[in-house]
Amino acid sequence: MEYPHRIRGFSSATAGGSDSDAEIDSEDEARGEWEGNDGFHASSSGDPEEVDRVCKVIDELFALDRNMEAVLDECGIHLSHDLVVAVLIRFQHARKPAFRFFCWAGQKPGFAHDSRTYNSMMSILGKTRQFETMVSLLEEMGAKELLTIETFVIAFKAFAAAKERKKAVGIFELMKLYKFKVDVNTINCFLDTLGKAKLGKEMQLLFEKLKGRFTPNLQTYTLLLNGWCSSKNLMEAGRVWNEMIDKGFKSDAIKLFEVMKAKGPSPNVRSYSIIIHDFCKQKKMKEAVDSFYEMRGSGCQPDAVVYTCLITGFGNQKNMEMVYELLKEMKENGCTPDGKTYNALIKLMTRQQRMPDDAVRIYKKMIQNGVEPSIHTYNMIMKSYFQMRNYDMGCAVWDEMIQKGCCPDDNSYTVLIGGLISQGRSGEACKYLEEMIERGMKPPQLDFKKFAADFSRAGKPDIFEELAQKMKFAGKFEVSNVIARWAEMVKKGI
Repeated sequence: MEYPHRIRGFSSATAGGSDSDAEIDSEDEARGEWEGNDGFHASSSGDPEEVDRVCKVIDELFALDRNMEAVLDECGIHLSHDLVVAVLIRFQHARKPAFRFFCWAGQKPGFAHDSRTYNSMMSILGKTRQFETMVSLLEEMGAKELLTIETFVIAFKAFAAAKERKKAVGIFELMKLYKFKVDVNTINCFLDTLGKAKLGKEMQLLFEKLKGRFTPNLQTYTLLLNGWCSSKNLMEAGRVWNEMIDKGFKSDAIKLFEVMKAKGPSPNVRSYSIIIHDFCKQKKMKEAVDSFYEMRGSGCQPDAVVYTCLITGFGNQKNMEMVYELLKEMKENGCTPDGKTYNALIKLMTRQQRMPDDAVRIYKKMIQNGVEPSIHTYNMIMKSYFQMRNYDMGCAVWDEMIQKGCCPDDNSYTVLIGGLISQGRSGEACKYLEEMIERGMKPPQLDFKKFAADFSRAGKPDIFEELAQKMKFAGKFEVSNVIARWAEMVKKGI
């Protein structure tokens, strides 16, 4: 599909501004309910040119032409599992084209999906809560003996995130049905998954439901404790702590840490990073720095994770002098920034400092150093430009994201559509709204009070009603209905 905007000016090769090594050579990425930048574990070594060719066909023909599969048939594509996974990664936020491609590939002679391609599709369906299709795929994998532990983790996490408690617990019954061992390590894995997703209630419910089937160990209670702390429910954390004591487990995280220092095994970088991260979250920067120097004194060299925690902590307190000092120290110590370091800096520049141009310079350095931006990277910068009413650069970020093969997610479309409407480019906003719906995404939630005020000042209080009528006349009824609901929201001042 040809995107309406091809505004040049954001390209990593041409973005303006001078580079300061202290500023740039140095990420708090919003981690959703799904592990990793975008919740997609699969990796692929598919041929980039072949992947681009397939994705272009899907992108151009999915919405406009129902003969997408026929065109793919004629392209002479050499199907491989790496290729399929790579294409699914590109469309990980667009379940409809992803699933059509997945089904097409599965029907091609000489090709059969394996555990990796199935799990990639399962992940997409799980994130978009397409549970019926997801379960069908799981059963299909079971019949073909392709199930893996990751399959069950994907399904479990999807049900838990949607608060489908019975279905989540039912995953364990499915594991038994398919002869997978359910022991304390398996259950701890699922508890950890829920805790990291800040699903404290679901985590505790699972524990209560299953604790008669296994013997909890220290890791079990530590995971429960950390899960409730992540959910900021100190009352429940205290209850778990008391239960740990009653069961003979007498160490919380800090006490365990002190015991490790005194009696061994010695704390490693990961142990220190947990403590430093906790201090930074509590805004106890002195304690965080003390732990940092203690770590170095013990012979542990800080890694990018530790530096990122401190950069985020000082950045949140708007102490930019310390941020630059930490970046300088990283460089001097030969510690290479990773994706999260860069995203923490970009977040700092866009949300705290309101300096999207500086965020672009960090993005440039990120690309130059071979670090792959995530969807969150682009969303932060694009949103910042639209908030600063620099619409051309906001659209240019979208272009860069598409050109880099990064699949837009719900938030990307919401930011772009809102920015276009604010600029008065409502017709183009409708094109993206239609594209968003066609890809299987939910319509965006917008700031209707703001739009109502802006439209009234511009003498266009009925713009959404007019757009709804235009879409209706064009036969785009689903888009028309969405915009009609927006018109009602504007009228009500919601």
